[in-house]
Amino acid sequence: MSGDDTITFERFLELHQPQLLSSGLPERYWLTLFEKLKNEVFDAGNTFQMQMFLAEGEEESGSSKVEWQVAVTAEEGVSLDDPKQIYLIDHAWTYTCAEARSHLTNYSGLLERMMALMDIKAEEKTKEENIEEVLKTMWKYNQTYSFGHFTFGTEESMPVWYIMDEFGSRIQHSDHPSFHVVPFAYAVTGVVYSIMWPVVALEEGDTVSRNYINLKAGEQHPNNIQALMTPWFPQDMTHINFKHEEPDDAFFESFRIAEILPSPTFEMPPLPKDRNLKVFTQYSLVAKFLTDPRFEIVENPEEADILWYNEHFKDFKGLSENQPTTLINQFPCESVVTIKDKLAITARRAATENSDPMKSNPKWLPVTYNLRTEMPKFISYYQQREAQGLDNHWICKPWNLARALDTHITNDLGQIVRLNESGPKIASKYIESPVLFHREDVGLVKFDIRYLILVNSVKPLEIYAYQVFWLRFANKPYSLDTFDDYHKHFTVMNYANEGKDLKQIHYDDFIPMFEAQNAGFVWSDIENDIFVMFRELFEAATSLPSPRGFVHNPQSRAAYAIDLMLDWNTKPSGERYMQPKICEVNFGADCDRACLYHPFFYNDLFSVMFLNDTEDKHVVPL
Repeated sequence: MSGDDTITFERFLELHQPQLLSSGLPERYWLTLFEKLKNEVFDAGNTFQMQMFLAEGEEESGSSKVEWQVAVTAEEGVSLDDPKQIYLIDHAWTYTCAEARSHLTNYSGLLERMMALMDIKAEEKTKEENIEEVLKTMWKYNQTYSFGHFTFGTEESMPVWYIMDEFGSRIQHSDHPSFHVVPFAYAVTGVVYSIMWPVVALEEGDTVSRNYINLKAGEQHPNNIQALMTPWFPQDMTHINFKHEEPDDAFFESFRIAEILPSPTFEMPPLPKDRNLKVFTQYSLVAKFLTDPRFEIVENPEEADILWYNEHFKDFKGLSENQPTTLINQFPCESVVTIKDKLAITARRAATENSDPMKSNPKWLPVTYNLRTEMPKFISYYQQREAQGLDNHWICKPWNLARALDTHITNDLGQIVRLNESGPKIASKYIESPVLFHREDVGLVKFDIRYLILVNSVKPLEIYAYQVFWLRFANKPYSLDTFDDYHKHFTVMNYANEGKDLKQIHYDDFIPMFEAQNAGFVWSDIENDIFVMFRELFEAATSLPSPRGFVHNPQSRAAYAIDLMLDWNTKPSGERYMQPKICEVNFGADCDRACLYHPFFYNDLFSVMFLNDTEDKHVVPL
């Protein structure tokens, strides 16, 4: 909505009541908040004052390090019963992580303001050095908000980060805070502020404080609190055992819509052999490129022999009862590989005994921690790597988003801890020594490889690798720095603005180029290692019953896109080798390029998955 001076309190409540309730703001403050938002009243200075003083021990050392606090200066103090004790705090800087460096570089006065707010001395540093210092220090000051649903992962829920103005930024932490401070979006103008209100009565001279962390259910354990406070109050957590433990069934069922499984005794009748198979699809490319005369497209799913959905299907029991002769392109509980936090847990079932605890196990899985459930373990592992001088760059990914959305690379522990506030994430060890590809137009760049795996059966396990693979390339030479440079560290360029920079090489052209650039390495050997990795993953994924593993279902077939990279490793003999490592597994992957360059793509897939016809279909059984 545009600004409207005539908005009424009743209309304000209509627009904002869900936000008012979720913020925890007591109702006695609602009218005052409305009036202050409507008239843009920033009157905290009438009640409070920012105070600066030398940090403890700094006077004797001759240093100029200062500390700040906000104190009550009103003679009458602050009363909990006073409905006027609600205050607006402006935001000095609002940004996304991808924009931060650009803002500091190009917005006049922003860098200087942030340095002053964060007490960063310019000294003899260059502008770039000052920007780097702000980008590192800002994780002690910023907060985040988002509109959307984190748990189910919509692109509309992409987080926005902000830093409160000097007043808000200088309110100090307390485990027993005197004020609540939360963001509040005023729908009339579209402006987001922070609001603060008291939770205890204060007298003149008392200190204003807030709690820097918002503990969620199950996070009250002292180790969790200590871990979440790390950005501000670092402590040694190496005494915590960083070894992974597979969680219970409740974890695999949490935050997900339950699937209704078919009867374990259900047996599917054979498909008809005297006519074409009828296919219902939600994906336009299937309708366009499935030209094999043994299949025909139908508009009604109830008439179909094959259902090819883009959205997740849940009622497998209903399908077995209502359409017992119909196949579907999904398996029950396939989320054990398609959701990133579950993928790591599932893959670790393939680990070997007596391996180096500092290294990946299995070798093809980057060390991964769930930052929502394993933060203390992660910090212990991080600190032990740091003590041993090991590389400590990590890639933090939402477990419920794709296309590198809200994904960040950093070696800063404080940033990793804070990133979890913008939605649940995993931290995976960043592949710091990737095998690179020489682009004539750019130089040595990162690349990843996408294979399709076709699963025809769980019991027995019957899987195929589609040998036509796809490649994605970064657009800038690789180096272990400037991790916010998307075109250096990421390879997903076929969406949004990145599409114009998409570098494409066909797989059959890539293989001889790759072998020429890596003398002594034969692609068929590397591909064999990749296929062994795929087999081990799906053996792990089918080794345990629901909800921890794929459920056998005679009506299910599926195709999964697996993204991987090659990592340089060294054998005990000193010989270098290329280790494939899985990045993620996707259901319903985008197959535009597959159809564009290989029009036979869906004919191959449907022949293998639904007719068991593998001859000349570009597949290898695993």
